[in-house]
Amino acid sequence: MTPPMMGPMEIARRAWGADMPDWIAELAAACAQTSQNQVARRLDRSPSLVSNVLRRKYTGDMDAVEQRVRGVLMRSVVECPQLGTIPAQVCQDWRARSRTFSGHNAQRAQMFRACRACPRNAKEVSREQS
Repeated sequence: MTPPMMGPMEIARRAWGADMPDWIAELAAACAQTSQNQVARRLDRSPSLVSNVLRRKYTGDMDAVEQRVRGVLMRSVVECPQLGTIPAQVCQDWRARSRTFSGHNAQRAQMFRACRACPRNAKEVSREQS
């Protein structure tokens, strides 16, 4: 007899225990409401990343995943010196684009300079170098 499949919340509870962060609970709840594949698409990440995060087996940058979940699923916003109040995942996307310069449009060039000078980006760069 095959044991019943565990839902995303049960998977997360077993992996994270009592110290499960609120954003993991939100991620698990979103997966339970739709599916891991749909949540992964919303996050613009892979279903395997979502699965590994829920199982506490993800070895990548967990802070980046947390920012993504908070921005997309929890509607977290940040203050951008260039754009004003923006969703956290939009900030994350601009910071990723600012790693290389592209002058093919004015906004991309502006954001390259703004992101390079932004304290949020400085924290991410120092984390990558350590």
